[in-house]
Amino acid sequence: MFSTFSAELLELFVSSLGETIVMVGISGLLGSVIGIPLGVYLRLTDRGGVLANSPANRLVGGIVNAVRSTPFIILLVAVIPLTRLLTGSSIGTAAAVVPLTLAAGPFVARLVESALREVDHGLIEAAQAMGANTQQIVFKVLLPEALPGIVAALTITLVSLTGYSAMAGAIGGGGLGDLGIRYGYQRFLPEVMAAVVLILVLFVQAVQSLGDALVRRISHK
Repeated sequence: MFSTFSAELLELFVSSLGETIVMVGISGLLGSVIGIPLGVYLRLTDRGGVLANSPANRLVGGIVNAVRSTPFIILLVAVIPLTRLLTGSSIGTAAAVVPLTLAAGPFVARLVESALREVDHGLIEAAQAMGANTQQIVFKVLLPEALPGIVAALTITLVSLTGYSAMAGAIGGGGLGDLGIRYGYQRFLPEVMAAVVLILVLFVQAVQSLGDALVRRISHK
């Protein structure tokens, strides 16, 4: 069994893990840049929000829900033209970042919106009574109070993106998923597939543990 893991294959494991980390890290960052403002907007324009606007909220919410409800494997194929436009290719690590980011943005938005809903409305009313404008309410009340929930949301997003990145490997997206498909499935090496699964489990555990520790630290502060 262990003879299967040659030096060349072990190098592939290391490079594939690196590709997975790059895909998850970049798409998680870009998804957060898109999703956090979207989540804030959805909360502000919701009924009872500071900028309550039902038509705008329904429109943006509908778009977010449409992307979220699209299975990722379908999204991968559907955005191939956009992926080629942005990266010049539909395969590889850079290409996989595009659909991963598009999947992460709406996911983050809804989780952030939920975290912001947990903020005591009395704090918002108190800030308004003291003359705070919308920007001050967002940056001095909503986001600081919801920070532990937002960090937990981003942790969940990174864990989900790890699974999505493995799925992207099915169409040549690179990373551990691609390695598992090419060697574990196509070359009938179950031990390689098992090793890929084990590494992914350990990676997810590390991400989750780090996120949980950060949430606890923020909550104590």
